[in-house]
Amino acid sequence: MSYSMRAGGLERHTASEILRIEPWGPDAVRVRASPGIIDPAAPGALESPPPCPDPKVSVADDGSARLVNGSLAVEASADGRLRFCHAVSGRELLTERDPHTHHTGARVHAAGGRTEQSFEAYDGERLHGLGQHLHGRLDQKGCVIDLVQSNTVAAVPFLHSSRGYGLLWNNPATGRVELGADATRWTADAGGRVDYWITAGDTPARILNSYTRATGRPPLLPEWASGFWQSKLRYRTQDELLSVARQYEECGLPLSVLVCDFFHWPRMGDWRFEESEWPDPAAMIEELADLGVRLAVSVWPTVEPGSDSYEELRSAGHLVRDADGGLLTSPWPSRYGGDALIRPMAYYDATHPGARAALWQRLDDNYRALGVECFWLDACEPDLPPDLAGRAVYAAGPAAAVANLYPLEHVRAVADGLRAEGEDRPLSLVRSAWAGSQAHGALLWSGDIPTTFDSLGRQIRAGLNVAMSGIPWWNTDIGGFFGGDPDDPAYRELLIRWFQYGTFSPVMRLHGDRAPNYPAFSTDMTGGPNEVWSYGADAYAILRHHLELRERLRPYLRRLSEDAHRTGAPVMRPLFFGFPEDEHAWEVDDQFLLGPDVLVAPVYEAGARTRRVYLPSGARWLDPATGRVLEGGTTHDAEAPLEHIPVFVREGAEVEISLG
Repeated sequence: MSYSMRAGGLERHTASEILRIEPWGPDAVRVRASPGIIDPAAPGALESPPPCPDPKVSVADDGSARLVNGSLAVEASADGRLRFCHAVSGRELLTERDPHTHHTGARVHAAGGRTEQSFEAYDGERLHGLGQHLHGRLDQKGCVIDLVQSNTVAAVPFLHSSRGYGLLWNNPATGRVELGADATRWTADAGGRVDYWITAGDTPARILNSYTRATGRPPLLPEWASGFWQSKLRYRTQDELLSVARQYEECGLPLSVLVCDFFHWPRMGDWRFEESEWPDPAAMIEELADLGVRLAVSVWPTVEPGSDSYEELRSAGHLVRDADGGLLTSPWPSRYGGDALIRPMAYYDATHPGARAALWQRLDDNYRALGVECFWLDACEPDLPPDLAGRAVYAAGPAAAVANLYPLEHVRAVADGLRAEGEDRPLSLVRSAWAGSQAHGALLWSGDIPTTFDSLGRQIRAGLNVAMSGIPWWNTDIGGFFGGDPDDPAYRELLIRWFQYGTFSPVMRLHGDRAPNYPAFSTDMTGGPNEVWSYGADAYAILRHHLELRERLRPYLRRLSEDAHRTGAPVMRPLFFGFPEDEHAWEVDDQFLLGPDVLVAPVYEAGARTRRVYLPSGARWLDPATGRVLEGGTTHDAEAPLEHIPVFVREGAEVEISLG
């Protein structure tokens, strides 16, 4: 069957498939295929096409067709195979391929709504993005990545290629992408459709500009968010939390945000302060404001029977259902369980607009009305064991078809609520994200991670892949989450190195469950001290210096926020983002750029006091530690005493860095 021109694009009908190719923003097209109808309301990250120049569409006598949109050309063969090229040079960027021997066509529409889409693989291609994964690699060529949300994993199905294209798998189904040596294959477990978007760009910056234009620009970062965030598991009472804020003030230490962790509520799903431990939250928030400190509060999607919102959500059909019948529940600690301290909890359904509205009403009444505008959306995968996660039935559909929508719609609930109240810079700390989460002020963090140098090294690569996934605001638990003894010299060294890395991260937040950890997992659990003075006098001096350094970086971060909002440029960047013409910059995976002008080389080995640093070509670099200016395109053994990590500033940049 031949192609027909339709609404500026192409469409092809056969007995087994409808294929649609249409312009979707400058230099980009969207491709959809289905064995039945193409549903315009199918869930995804592409809500409406951005304006684009007049595309050129033609159909040949041999049944083939061609679509040119800006710098991207699509060559559609008579048998339905698509080839994507640079429109000016003609260079092949990506082409579809048969997924199996004797299979005709690049797409598989299998029983149960399972679909596959296969592309050719290329030697030397480097692949980045795909959200947050702690496998310790920046270039993910050769990896198999599950498209499933979990603690420490944020599956964002956007892939950036060194060949000059970006590809969004616009399908919220669970599945996987296989980045093999012989093929790249995307798989969706359910949903019955292929839906992807591809853009051409001569630089990584142009590719991310196009991607965030299509899926949503990040809002400007609120002014308060670029400073230091203090957190621990957990401040149990109003008095304890206020004592920390007061001590920061007495010590003359900068503090922007203080975090109130989970179990500050009576029951899961009350979404309010427990009265005996937090007797006057309005006065607490007012005192914090007088100290220049914002309060962030933890919000979980879990709903306990007997909570303020349970019956309202249940009767309205706003709780996640179980494919085996009834509501989906998972056991969690409760204050009101008697001898049975673990009770089955339900989950509010973020994919239902009514459930989102009901959640926001609680947050508005119980938190925002008191002055809280920053919410920590913890466990927003949602946090479910794999066997339960697969049985979930959401308003948007069964888990296999739509599960990855949950973190996107959850952060949308808060962003929409804040926007309705006049806040045009929504920001929520989230543990999971999907394509488009950046448009709703998602501040992703890397979840509950180990307290080891190996873990720190993995964060560096994970954060850079998040940056290449369109999410500019990202951070880690400084020091790691699980344990860490503040009295242990070895851990103090790790904490210092992590704190130095955090100083130059997009958002700087200290958090963790420090020793002594007590009691076991329950509503009474808490960890040991985790403030900057908790690690001894020598560490305190170093940490204090870095807090002051972070303060001096805030005007620079403000400019980076404006760039991210305008163009989608990430705040933390791989070296190749700023220097795509430097081949060696593509190989460096343990350094990063903070914006265009600051190069950071974290130390992630115990006992290291030097480290190798590559300075990209195309610029000269000032070493603030020595005052020397070094040529780009060179590698150096940089000094890395415990007091600071290697940092370099592009010559002539207006950034204040003092490491002494």
